[in-house]
Amino acid sequence: MGEQTQFEPGQRAPNDGEYMEVGEDAFHMGINDPQHVVLRKGQKFPKTSNHNRKWKKMKQFH
Repeated sequence: MGEQTQFEPGQRAPNDGEYMEVGEDAFHMGINDPQHVVLRKGQKFPKTSNHNRKWKKMKQFH
């Protein structure tokens, strides 16, 4: 099994980083004005804009 990539509101962040809301069809159609949060490891994810959305870590390009 791989590492979890999407997180529910109330779960704790596995690592420091910036997370963005994603939702149904987000990869095909996109979400208008998704929320972004910066969390430290162990902080809880806040509520999303609607119940169908989850949090996903943003890719970091070095």
